[in-house]
Amino acid sequence: MKKFTFPLTLSLMALSFSAHLNAQDTNTDNHTITISIPEVALVDIEPAATKNITLGFTAPTEAGQPITPSTANTTLWLNYSSIKSVADPTRNVSVRLNAIIPGIDINVTAAAATGSGGGTLGTPSAQLTLSAADQTIISGIGSAYTGNGANNGHNLTYALAAGSGPGGVAVYADLQATASTVATVTYTISDN
Repeated sequence: MKKFTFPLTLSLMALSFSAHLNAQDTNTDNHTITISIPEVALVDIEPAATKNITLGFTAPTEAGQPITPSTANTTLWLNYSSIKSVADPTRNVSVRLNAIIPGIDINVTAAAATGSGGGTLGTPSAQLTLSAADQTIISGIGSAYTGNGANNGHNLTYALAAGSGPGGVAVYADLQATASTVATVTYTISDN
């Protein structure tokens, strides 16, 4: 009987040990995933190939009448991508003009966002008369994207006005004849 007891005891110990190894698993398990989200603040004007526009005035044909501005231009679109930071929950887009043209108001209006974008898109301001100082044209941008290209984002309307018009700041007396004057409009996306 002694010979039979030792192998039986050894078998029971092995069975007990293997059951203990299986007891480490449960009906659930988990692991971690580390996720990195970059902060993003990008802005551009579309269509990129034709974003330089020309506006002007027409001379009157009758004495005593002022010059007439060309039709407003609505070909440009403001696109942006934004992933906000924890410290700054919203962003703005500001606009400024590098050179004031004497006697002329350059007005810009941004329409509400349209197209294929998503997220917390910004709210456009009322019409702005461009100046050398930054002015907020879009406010309250959160984590959002407008979609890329024309027909996405905020449609921009540029219009000229000779000085002394309603709401203008230029003075008609400052107008001077010129073949062409180039001014640069700069848009900047930044934290509030």
